[in-house]
Amino acid sequence: MKGLIKKDLFMLMGNWKYILICICIFGFISLDGSQMFYFIPVFICTMLFISTFSYDEYNKWDIYACTLPKGRLQVVRAKYLANLLLVGIAIVVTYAIAFIIGTIQNNLDISKINELLFGCLFAVILLQSVMYPLIFKFGVEKGRIGLFVGVFGGGLLLGWLMNNVSLPFSNGIIMFLTNHLIPILILTMIVMLIISYQISKHIYLKKEF
Repeated sequence: MKGLIKKDLFMLMGNWKYILICICIFGFISLDGSQMFYFIPVFICTMLFISTFSYDEYNKWDIYACTLPKGRLQVVRAKYLANLLLVGIAIVVTYAIAFIIGTIQNNLDISKINELLFGCLFAVILLQSVMYPLIFKFGVEKGRIGLFVGVFGGGLLLGWLMNNVSLPFSNGIIMFLTNHLIPILILTMIVMLIISYQISKHIYLKKEF
């Protein structure tokens, strides 16, 4: 499986200049206090990683991978782990740059940096958890369309529910959620990844090429 992870990461090496330029641009933008810098690098890396699915489809990689011992299972697992590794690297780099900028400007706020990057991580995990099963099922292009429709429709549904449905949350429940927000979000991310991985594995094990 290490070889599969390295394959996906090596395919992205050709884009390192693009990633570096984007980081420098948004790092410069963040000098005026913009919070955009905390989100863009991680999302750029995530969207670039999705391009590895396109490379696999174009080169008929899945047909070959299925002939390897436990090939199908390893392919799914490697995709999730490689993307998480890439996101982790992006977050560490973003954190380091934010720390340097904050130190230079003498306005370093560690708690704010942690809060923004944690929110960014949650958003990326949510994106990955929803999109990967769609890609494994329908392919990259149809998966992106499905994600767009799902996000747009989910946003409309959520907006309608918030405006028209009153949920009976007591002050105790709200206080509990507020005081334990970080552990709840961490647990939510783990559950989302496990469910997403199991769905993707089920789809890929039965997929015909």
